[in-house]
Amino acid sequence: MKTARLALVAALSAAALAAHADDSWMFRSGIPFESTLTRAQVQAGLEQSRREPNVYSSSYNPLTNFSSQLTREQVRAEFLDSREGVAAMTGEDSGSAYLAARKPRADSMHLAGTPSNAQ
Repeated sequence: MKTARLALVAALSAAALAAHADDSWMFRSGIPFESTLTRAQVQAGLEQSRREPNVYSSSYNPLTNFSSQLTREQVRAEFLDSREGVAAMTGEDSGSAYLAARKPRADSMHLAGTPSNAQ
């Protein structure tokens, strides 16, 4: 009895799955698709992407062709000049006291509702 019941459930399940088999829902929108590119343009884009380095590859190194525009001394001096600000911004109050003590620049003041090119 159990075998017959199990066979019946299996047959009904298979029939139910077959009844719901359908193509993908994406292509049933009724809106015809028209490409803006030709086949040759798409293939050229594919070839270009294959020639470029894969940024998701574990062997990708973006610094292979990097060359700095500043000398080591210039970078060091810039760091030493900004060290006070960096220490204040990473402090306990996240820089709120440091920012409150600084004099605001006139060109950095923006008010809500004022367009950036107000006259």
